Amino acid sequence: MTADDSYDRLDDDDYPAYTMGRAAEMLGTSQSFLRAIGEARLINPLRSEGGHRRYSRYQLRIAARARELVDQGTPIEAACRIIILEDQLEEAQRINAEYRRAADAAHPPSAD
Repeated sequence: MTADDSYDRLDDDDYPAYTMGRAAEMLGTSQSFLRAIGEARLINPLRSEGGHRRYSRYQLRIAARARELVDQGTPIEAACRIIILEDQLEEAQRINAEYRRAADAAHPPSAD
């Protein structure tokens, strides 16, 4: 991968650009918090060739949501479950909207 390729990847929300230390610093949390949400299977950071955790911007947004819930007093395991359920609900709503659009396209309302 060339330097130009690396710069292009920085716009990719799924590119694991952040080390654990940098991710914790950006979120204002501890590295143990990031390990805990990883153990709870909320996020699964990629590993560098040296075995170090690397986080994407998408994963940092999820971690920030978890931190918000934990800061409000929600236990970390419950916070992770809430976020997973929110994500599943959002996906189900997106699929439902697609089905509705397809059904509307197949059966447009008649003009009276």
